[in-house]
Amino acid sequence: MQVDGRAPFSRVAAVLGVSEQTVARRWRRLRADGVVRVLGLTTPEATEPSWHIRVRVQPAAAGAVADALARRPDVSWVSLTAGGAEITCSTKPRTPRQRDALLLDRLPRTVQVIDLTAFSVLHAYVGGPYEWTGFEDPLTDEQIAALTPEQPRTASPPLALDPEDELLLAALATDGRLSYAELAGVTGWSESRVARRVDALRAAGTLYFDLEIASELLGHPVSALLWLGVAPADIAHVGESLAREPETAFTAVVTGPVNLMVAVTCRDTAHLYRFLTDRVGALPVRTLETSTVLRRVKQAGSLMDGPRLTDPEPPPVRGR
Repeated sequence: MQVDGRAPFSRVAAVLGVSEQTVARRWRRLRADGVVRVLGLTTPEATEPSWHIRVRVQPAAAGAVADALARRPDVSWVSLTAGGAEITCSTKPRTPRQRDALLLDRLPRTVQVIDLTAFSVLHAYVGGPYEWTGFEDPLTDEQIAALTPEQPRTASPPLALDPEDELLLAALATDGRLSYAELAGVTGWSESRVARRVDALRAAGTLYFDLEIASELLGHPVSALLWLGVAPADIAHVGESLAREPETAFTAVVTGPVNLMVAVTCRDTAHLYRFLTDRVGALPVRTLETSTVLRRVKQAGSLMDGPRLTDPEPPPVRGR
């Protein structure tokens, strides 16, 4: 599902050498247990710039502020770090007005907030080889090729989104495996129109499908955020190198006092230590700050119930 979040169960079954019923049953079990979810997301280049935010708060109020941020649909990856006195999160505003409401108004006016630092995302490494792949039994190159979507990725810039896409994207952001019939019911479009638009957005690089994973349930309970200072000439090399590491879940080039942000997931603290000393240490990194995640409140689209992913509210239906 990391290779193609919308891959038919029949194709997955053929690649893995099991029955389609086995794949469907296992997927439903993993979904019901809050282990995995597929989300349809827009690339950073297709919308208003994304932001990563570090918020220092009064420790007693950290949980309440984090929960309030997690309830916002434009906020994701909400975590408590730094001894519970810091909240980190990401926001992908649809408009400059929405961005300013959070960064310039809502957060600064919250009395429990001591200060905040906002990093604008200049480039993000997403999808394909940049997914977290810390599995014990990874796919072979041949299996990956067989699961890779057939439609070619165009070299042109991402397609511009129009207002009619909002319901489609909102639905895919809650469940990237909704059928074309279900998406047609949400948007009021025909199934053929939905299929054409999804294919076009995907081929243009505007839309991609991400597999959300409850990594703690898969034996990887240690997550950390790395803030790296790198010479401008080395940004692309260091970013690309770290983004391809199996422990890396997300890498972005950002503005601010550092220029790279990396999210990693490991089996234990010894694993994290080796990653920092062996992988990061081998690269031309000038400065490094590591912040371990104490509690994940929200991932890309799922609120967390302990270590489990929970489903968000269902998408709105046109005409209701």
